[in-house]
Amino acid sequence: MNDKNFNDVKAEVKQQFGKNAKKYVESKSHSKGEDLQLLLEWTAPKESWTVLDIAAGGGHVTKLLAPQVKEVYATDLTVEMLKEAKQFLDVYASNIHFIVADAENLPFLDESFDLVTCRIAAHHFPDAKEFLKESHRVLKPGGKLLLIDNIAPDESNFDEFINTLERLRDSSHVRCYTRNEWESWIDETGLVLVKSKVRKKQMEYKSWVERTTSSLEQIKKVAKYIDNTEVNVLDYFGFQLEESEVLSFKLDEWMVLLEKK
Repeated sequence: MNDKNFNDVKAEVKQQFGKNAKKYVESKSHSKGEDLQLLLEWTAPKESWTVLDIAAGGGHVTKLLAPQVKEVYATDLTVEMLKEAKQFLDVYASNIHFIVADAENLPFLDESFDLVTCRIAAHHFPDAKEFLKESHRVLKPGGKLLLIDNIAPDESNFDEFINTLERLRDSSHVRCYTRNEWESWIDETGLVLVKSKVRKKQMEYKSWVERTTSSLEQIKKVAKYIDNTEVNVLDYFGFQLEESEVLSFKLDEWMVLLEKK
């Protein structure tokens, strides 16, 4: 992907999340989930820590961590998203700084943070390896990166299905990367994998498809793509249908804790 494409993708992300910002604050799939409790357990935050929440979105990770640490820098590429997150979080904590920032070009000095988090966002990054490099750079020695994101299965037809499906309902989607892709970049970056977990995350279809689509026509295109998909692929993603209407499906989600030695 060249620089022009990078810029196009990021402009698309800003547009998409700008107009749908409030939906992400209110989204049940973002505000809840067993991964949030695990995030606290795995990172064991300390009162002295300075934390960076990359692509903070609706602010749910920031809300979780702010009472546990000294301060949190909540960043996002989209101004409107940060405004919604600030309005949501101001009643919960006063130790949060809201900063517009690109995950692949962070405006912070080297070795500034004890913990970096990024949850359900990296599939919008056109250069995920650069995001890992930047996270490594701004972490203090011994600091940790907690990454959670949807991943694509290794099987090429499953990979193609889930990424096509995501792009049909969200034009700012870049790619659900595979675990193998992530692990190769982690090795190159110099971060050390401490622990990881893959889970099947159930998605309520109606709210999922309506969160980023802009028209009934677009919703119909998503439904048509599902209708034309092979049964074994739909079975892998756990699609639940009732009278040909999609009720829910499951995404593969990877949670990983990395450390800067």
